[in-house]
Amino acid sequence: MSSGSLSTEGLSPAERYAASRTRQTSAAATPRLEDFRARIDFPLDEFQLASCAVLEAGHSVLVAAPTGAGKTIVAEFAVHLALAQPRAKVFYTTPMKALSNQKYSELASEHGSANVGLLTGDSNIKSGARVVVMTTEVLRNMLYADSPLLRDLAFVVMDEVHYLADRFRGAVWEEVIIHLPQTVRLVSLSATVTNAEEFGDWLQAVRGDTDVIVSEERPVPLEQHVLVRSKLLELFDSSGLAATNRVNPELARLAAAGGRAAGTFRGAHPGRHHRKGTGGSGSEGNRSWDRGAPGQSDRADRPEVVRLLESKNLLPAIWFVFSRVGCDAAVRQVVRSDIRLTEKWERDEIRAIVEERTRPIPDHDLSVLGYWEFLDGLQRGVAAHHAGMLPAFKEIVEELFQRKLLKAVFATETLALGVNMPARTVVLEKLEKFNGEARVPITPGEFTQLTGRAGRRGIDVEGHAVIQWVSGLDPQAVASLASRRSYPLISSFRPTYNMAVNLIEQFGRERTREILESSFAQFQADRAVVDLARRVREQEKALEGYATAMRCHLGDFAEYAGLRRELGDLEKKNARAGNDSRSERDRRQRRITELRRQMKQHPCHACNDREAHSRWAERWYRLKRETDQLSGQIRGRTGAVAQVFDRVTDVLLELGYLVQTDGVVSVAAPGRSLRRIYGERDLLVAECLRRGTWDRLDPAALAALATALVYEPRREGSEAGDRGMPGGTFRAALEGTEAIWAELSDLEAEHRLPDSEPPSAGIALATQRWASGASLESVLRDADLAAGDFVRWMKQTVDLLDQISIVADGELGRTARLSIDGIRRGIVAYSSVA
Repeated sequence: MSSGSLSTEGLSPAERYAASRTRQTSAAATPRLEDFRARIDFPLDEFQLASCAVLEAGHSVLVAAPTGAGKTIVAEFAVHLALAQPRAKVFYTTPMKALSNQKYSELASEHGSANVGLLTGDSNIKSGARVVVMTTEVLRNMLYADSPLLRDLAFVVMDEVHYLADRFRGAVWEEVIIHLPQTVRLVSLSATVTNAEEFGDWLQAVRGDTDVIVSEERPVPLEQHVLVRSKLLELFDSSGLAATNRVNPELARLAAAGGRAAGTFRGAHPGRHHRKGTGGSGSEGNRSWDRGAPGQSDRADRPEVVRLLESKNLLPAIWFVFSRVGCDAAVRQVVRSDIRLTEKWERDEIRAIVEERTRPIPDHDLSVLGYWEFLDGLQRGVAAHHAGMLPAFKEIVEELFQRKLLKAVFATETLALGVNMPARTVVLEKLEKFNGEARVPITPGEFTQLTGRAGRRGIDVEGHAVIQWVSGLDPQAVASLASRRSYPLISSFRPTYNMAVNLIEQFGRERTREILESSFAQFQADRAVVDLARRVREQEKALEGYATAMRCHLGDFAEYAGLRRELGDLEKKNARAGNDSRSERDRRQRRITELRRQMKQHPCHACNDREAHSRWAERWYRLKRETDQLSGQIRGRTGAVAQVFDRVTDVLLELGYLVQTDGVVSVAAPGRSLRRIYGERDLLVAECLRRGTWDRLDPAALAALATALVYEPRREGSEAGDRGMPGGTFRAALEGTEAIWAELSDLEAEHRLPDSEPPSAGIALATQRWASGASLESVLRDADLAAGDFVRWMKQTVDLLDQISIVADGELGRTARLSIDGIRRGIVAYSSVA
């Protein structure tokens, strides 16, 4: 048997990995892999070779490795394999349009624009190409529509596959994995997760032969520091005399002193960083930033930290601030301090790039967008990066950073999950963030994602993570956070109305239930059931032992114990029932008297070992109650996904989107419209179209109404009042939409389905005015929106209007197309093609 045909059926994940390593040894010399290696200018790591060998052997592969480790090399090898076969195609999916655009540019540059296409909600470039980059949602929609573009598909790359844990969009990844033809090989690229083997086992179950390749080695080692005032102290003890990951004693002393320590620090292990290219800290006790121990709230300001890192050759750096306002404020602070991190030739190149990228935007709009302040910061080498920025501005920041022209970027945590922007240093100002409801500590997984940006492969010998000291910081907790790699992949999959009608149309109800029971969500629930069932079995054995220990030769001690327990409960109620009615207290007292009589007459009451038996009986009762609760959890988890699907199906049957004839469920005419409506409000949109709720709206009002269905306020109290909403036909349509939403919400509650948020008209007036031709300045002012937010909501509105234009009959479809034309202008149009 050749190495390329080795079977891994029935092997554990560890054995499959070993098998893949065995295949790699012989596959490394194959012509295709050798040809691929000749095209790249660096040697492949062991996990990359193993993963490529898996693909060439005809298997699917899950690659889990840290940020920057080079997982995309495996995807590029899949492209190489596909292009070496006649007509074979590869789809490269990403979770975000920005990533799709970036990957399209890279692949087009490598393989030629004639061979590479792009499919997103905004772009349709060479959709029939051999290599097509797309968002995951686009591929899901193609599968449901049985698109002819799926013909000859050989590979699908799922970049950032750990996004399937995303509670809003994660289900899409599972839908794609389940529904792809079995002949397609899947290349799944994931961040390092703690349950990669579990995920791999599920892929093996639904996709067939799949190898799991896990690498936990960072390509560039990471040094961890704590910034105390203007002193960089190493987080871990590097004396070599202590155990691994022991906290630096100097930090421990500082924390014990409540943020104050006697004397001054002498620096962090002189000479440790005197390696070329890493930025050395050296022995710097006489430098100006050595100012001794800080007070509890005394910390270096941002310009001071920038100067410190520049002096230590630790730039470029990314600051994670966890606040859009904080990011913008940080840039202003650095600019006001007159810091300039660039040389003249860099400033000239920055200006040329920025002017070229912003050429399509009118000067008046540039002024509204704060262009000159943005350019000033860029030329100094500093910038912000967050979702509130105009997409074009964000892309400029990304390009300049990748070209090493920017030295300091202040970013929100979304950057850690987005485009390729590695830095020499990552700075964390805080170890907590606002999650929409409260400030919560970041998790070990989030810490790993954030610090994963530190260290540029092929440039830096090591990366640096810097945590700024704040009052109450516990160095031991920081050390624990930095040492753990806990990033579990938890499914967020749940059946939706759109999913239900699409699957029933293709497979019927019973087959659909079987498909949904193969989801990763049910796989994880079943795994949990196995553990729960094992606990139940163990506890049932313990219950048998307890029952033996409480057995009494005089009678049924379980019965006697039950009388005692009821008596004790009633006596406790009597002791704290000061507000009970007299009749209630009298009733309880009569029962207490009766229980005492029954106990005295019970045979076990006379047993000399009564109290010992009672202690065992109480243990039996507590354990029995816990065991019953576990059994209830098992019943609730078994078939949980299919149960939700059944409830969704019942709602659709009740509303007439599905019909049942002779026990067979099929899709009715309204359901065929619902098949083409995607998103959180699929059923609400379908019902409004069905009832003609929006038929009288003009294009601008329809745009405003569509925005009310996609918009989510960032904070409470940001809703528009009556004066902030469009008038006329819009209000009647909104009231009708809200009434339908209330009906559906009640129906979902009856069927034990989670409810949804009501429509939000917070930016409806801004959308109507924009669609009517108002200026960008007036719309942003009246809506109190950042440019990036405005563009994002307009893009989502266009996506919904596009669906309406396809599904709606007659005049409403034409109105939707006019609405799209009204919105897709100015910075929205520019951002759609950027």
